[in-house]
Amino acid sequence: MSTITLRPGRIEDVETIHAALLRLGTHIGAPEEIQSTPDDLRRYGFGASPAFSTLIAEIDGEFAGLCLHFPIFSTWMGRPGVYVQDLYVEDRFRGRRIGEKLLRRVAKECRVAGGVYLRLSVDTDNETARAFYERLGIGWSSYEQVQKIVGDAFFAFADIPEE
Repeated sequence: MSTITLRPGRIEDVETIHAALLRLGTHIGAPEEIQSTPDDLRRYGFGASPAFSTLIAEIDGEFAGLCLHFPIFSTWMGRPGVYVQDLYVEDRFRGRRIGEKLLRRVAKECRVAGGVYLRLSVDTDNETARAFYERLGIGWSSYEQVQKIVGDAFFAFADIPEE
C-alpha cells in the first residue's frame, strides 16, 4: 500500500499548486474563472504576510492533492476558525480518502490554534463534492447565502470617496 504524506506547501510548490487549481477549475466546468498566476500565489501565499496556507498530499513523493485555506473569525461565536478555499485531489488518487485526510489535518491545526469551526463553499452544480462534504458531516448552511463583488464593480465600490 502506498504511503500518503501531508505537508505544508512551500514556495517551490507554486507551479504545482497553480496547475492543480487550473485542473480544479476545469473539473467544475469553469476554467475561465481561474485568473490567478503562479506569481500571485508566490506573492500572496509565501511573502512577508501570507494570505493563505496550503497543505499538500503526496503519495510516494508524487503530488496527489491540496487544501488551500486561511484563518477566519466568527464574531457571533467569539472564536477563530478556518476557511477552506480550495480542496483538490488528482483524479487517479480519488477514492483513497485524501480529501478527507487533508480536511481533517486542517481542522486539527485550526483546533490546536483555538479554532472551533471550518467553513467552505461548494459549487452548486458539483453534486459529488456536496455528497462528499455531507458524508464528512460538513453540512449546507440553510440560513446563509454567499454574496460577492469582483473586478471593475469592486474597484468602483472601493474607490468611492467617503463622505
